[in-house]
Amino acid sequence: MTTRTPNAQPLGLGHIDHPLLGHLVVDHAHGDRIGVLRAVAPDADGTNLKPVLRIPATPPVAWLAPRHGGLEWNTDPDEIEAVVGDLPMTAGGGSSL
Repeated sequence: MTTRTPNAQPLGLGHIDHPLLGHLVVDHAHGDRIGVLRAVAPDADGTNLKPVLRIPATPPVAWLAPRHGGLEWNTDPDEIEAVVGDLPMTAGGGSSL
């Protein structure tokens, strides 16, 4: 479902380049929720109260933000795909709705 680059380039601090960064995507793992892909990076274990002193040794997750603002969420990068207009695109290039 996702649009990945085979040899994704590291951007630093554990972040990975992705062709959909900054674009609207649909998150199929969370009820087809739509948001803006902000980052693909490891999820830090624990709470946000502790500073992250090293890059976590966890798989990267996609960090999404609601398109009109609000609380960010994360998901499996394999569960996102591009949104064209108001409709997510399927692998075949047509609308899935």
